Amino acid sequence: MSQVTVLAKVKVKEGQREALTDAVRPGIETAKGEVGTQFYVFHHDLVEPNTVWFYELYVDQDAANLHMGSDAFKSWSKSLAPFVDGAPEISFLTPIGGKGL
Repeated sequence: MSQVTVLAKVKVKEGQREALTDAVRPGIETAKGEVGTQFYVFHHDLVEPNTVWFYELYVDQDAANLHMGSDAFKSWSKSLAPFVDGAPEISFLTPIGGKGL
């Protein structure tokens, strides 16, 4: 089975990026303990200050499903809602090659 990448673009309410960043930290800590999660990286957009990104790499689809289906993820995601402006744009990708893969 192939690795799975998730790329999520999240719009943040005006003036809420730092509050969102603080709220994201527990989710990052949880992801660090997930065996099938290879990368779980949170980014601030350097051009659009009210945009943040998540880059996620999983060993396979089962690992991605386990992450997104966990009670911890569902609860954590709800905790971000007060800071988010609309639905995130999410892409599901298959990595083909590159440095670090």
